[in-house]
Amino acid sequence: MPRVQSAAGFGDSGEISGVVWSPRRSSAGKSIADTGAEEALTAARRGDEAAFRALYRDVQPKLLRYLQVLVGADAEDVASDAWLQIARDLGSFRGDVDGFRGWATTIARNRAMDHLRRQQRRPVVHGTVEDVAEPAGPEDTAQAAVDSVATDAALALIAGLPRDQAEAVLLRVVVGLDAKAAAKVLGKRPGAVRTAAHRGLRTLAAHLEATPPPGQTPQE
Repeated sequence: MPRVQSAAGFGDSGEISGVVWSPRRSSAGKSIADTGAEEALTAARRGDEAAFRALYRDVQPKLLRYLQVLVGADAEDVASDAWLQIARDLGSFRGDVDGFRGWATTIARNRAMDHLRRQQRRPVVHGTVEDVAEPAGPEDTAQAAVDSVATDAALALIAGLPRDQAEAVLLRVVVGLDAKAAAKVLGKRPGAVRTAAHRGLRTLAAHLEATPPPGQTPQE
């Protein structure tokens, strides 16, 4: 099993790209929901089961979207294995709630890579890019690409990106990690993650612009 990165390195906060399921952030950089999440994290590290469930509800939906692109239909099984390790090692975690999300994602990614090696197959995702229902508007196709990631169908579109771009987009936009935390998950420099995410989003935007709903033609 790959070595899980130290949780202590995930304490840095940063601006996270907003998508429809992400909590709104205050001007200080922390979301309103993060205030309660920090308290839940502290309590969960002390063994509070209700607090741990609150952390699970915060992280699990985003983690599943990420894992769906990596391992397809096996995402829930891989996530379950990851949460067993998260629960076991939580007492030794040191960091804030953003750090916890990065640490949990690293564990889930390691579990996914182990799973893929056992299965000896490439990452898969169910659905096709034609399932994406809404195109981007001409005024801001990049933002429309980000918003479209909220649908399960759009995960198929992301899965079609080069691997480095797909993971960068997933970690930044779907999971909600900042560039530093995403870089730690992937073992890369933050600048490389930002570049890969930008390229991936531009590719998504171009696809959405060229794929209008029935009855409309692509943008000129």
